[in-house]
Amino acid sequence: MAKIFCVANQKGGVGKTTTCVNLAAALQESGQRTLLIDLDPQGNATMGSGVDKRTLKGGIYPLLVGLAQLDAVRMRSPSGGYDILPANRELAGAEVELVGLERRERRLRDALQAFDAEYDFVLVDCPPSLSLLTLNGLCAAHGVIIPMQCEYFALEGLSDLVNTIKKVHAGLNRDLKIIGLLRVMYDPRMTLQQQVSAQLESHFGDKVFRAIVPRNVRLAEAPSHGMPGVVFDRNAKGAQAYMAFAEEMIERVKKL
Repeated sequence: MAKIFCVANQKGGVGKTTTCVNLAAALQESGQRTLLIDLDPQGNATMGSGVDKRTLKGGIYPLLVGLAQLDAVRMRSPSGGYDILPANRELAGAEVELVGLERRERRLRDALQAFDAEYDFVLVDCPPSLSLLTLNGLCAAHGVIIPMQCEYFALEGLSDLVNTIKKVHAGLNRDLKIIGLLRVMYDPRMTLQQQVSAQLESHFGDKVFRAIVPRNVRLAEAPSHGMPGVVFDRNAKGAQAYMAFAEEMIERVKKL
């Protein structure tokens, strides 16, 4: 049975897509059958996986509106080796169309059920807003991975996200829980980041992943080559951090 995880944060620019793409590649390399779902109309996870969104025919949009089955729209990432449900700007139109459809918050969940046995991990890259697309991700998921920077405003955004997850848990998906917080773009030289990191550990305890992803130029360069950072330069500190994070995720899932 596949374990489905949303990578979500209502704040933009916190490394959600970088985390999704690199975790998917690291899990696949560790022998886990992995599917990455790009739920963001910007299609950054699609491009970062080596799939050109500009020439994309289909993708996740027809799946959500009931025009296609999963096996007709999924692709194999040429650089990461995992399966991907790609996205492009067409997905923005699904927001409007979903409003009038039955089970509008559960379209993704329903589409994945028939393929549950084919994957060990399903990762969902959510847009940085609480939209119907994000709700579809949260309703399909067993848990949420929250990537966040160790900065003051990130703490404010975190409380909003935790409240959103509680509401979805209460009203739409009783299986949903916070799996953990991943510290990203971390610079240990900055006192504020050390302080916020310590605050997270004291408040959330073992919900904070041991793995910490540092600021890393090679991770930032990788998407322009259409490759996950763990493939682009596996010896970079950022890539090694995501490999360690993947191993931690595999261990954590065994305890769920």
